[in-house]
Amino acid sequence: MAIPALAAAAYRAAAQNITPTAAGVAPAELPGGSFSDFLSGAVKDSINTIRTGEQAATAQVQGKANIVDVVNQVNAAELTLDTVVAVRDKVVAAYQSIMNMPI
Repeated sequence: MAIPALAAAAYRAAAQNITPTAAGVAPAELPGGSFSDFLSGAVKDSINTIRTGEQAATAQVQGKANIVDVVNQVNAAELTLDTVVAVRDKVVAAYQSIMNMPI
């Protein structure tokens, strides 16, 4: 995924105090496309990281994996899961805040 490149482009634009549209690049032209593309890519990356951790744990149980690699992959999976849960909590809190707004 092109998240580091996208982050670097956003940082350069912020450092120059300009917006991507002022630089002649519309948001749809940025690498990665729209926000929904970014979000679906992040979800897919999260799922792959968690699967890798599960596969490493299974390989260790079978005696086919190095314990250091397993610990690193399971730790990455745990960190990813914690991040996903935190994002979910923020989305739920934002939804509840919007629902509590007076009309």
